[in-house]
Amino acid sequence: MRILVAEDNTTLADGLAAVLRTAGYAVDVVHDGVSADAAASNTDFDLVILDLNLPEMDGLDVLRALRRRHSTSSVLVLTARGAIDQRVRGLDLGADDYMSKPFDIPELEARVRVLLRRRAGLHTAQISFGDISLDTVTRTVTAGSVTLDVPARELKLLETLLMRAGKVVAKQAIIDSLADFDDDLSANAVEQYVSRLRKRLAPYDLTVRTARGLGYYLDRTDA
Repeated sequence: MRILVAEDNTTLADGLAAVLRTAGYAVDVVHDGVSADAAASNTDFDLVILDLNLPEMDGLDVLRALRRRHSTSSVLVLTARGAIDQRVRGLDLGADDYMSKPFDIPELEARVRVLLRRRAGLHTAQISFGDISLDTVTRTVTAGSVTLDVPARELKLLETLLMRAGKVVAKQAIIDSLADFDDDLSANAVEQYVSRLRKRLAPYDLTVRTARGLGYYLDRTDA
């Protein structure tokens, strides 16, 4: 899952990015509204964490432009405590949730998980397909009662495929979900991660199939 953090306070922005990356998300960071608008125009983010008091172009204008483009990205707006008018305007313009500064990081993480589950059409923190389950809160993968040791990039890949189990996920969408702006992730690297994940899933009758020219999808080996 790919998240854009648009926050002009560099210390806060970098702190949020570190927390979210540790939680397994690909995170891009910008510090002004023009950069936020450009990033959201070029990338289909799963979630945008948007400070409304951005320089150059304020957050409400960024949000307005986002929804005019019919973007389906979830938006969590950040406002100053007591800025009721801003919160109301943000929600009216299409924000999905808001938080007032200062806020507790565990609460923000929980709201992020809820918004991402909602976007994926999920109602619980557990995503399952066949014998494999992923807990999106603890970031653990299990097969029955066995906990699997899955490296971070493969875990992100597995989550992306589980979110759309049985459906083809475009290779570029996988690259976007795995890579931050400053990552140089090639199509060949994605194929290597897919190959490793296939081997990891093979004992549990699951595989990652290739849809030539389209992408990959999760499937049962006996299908």
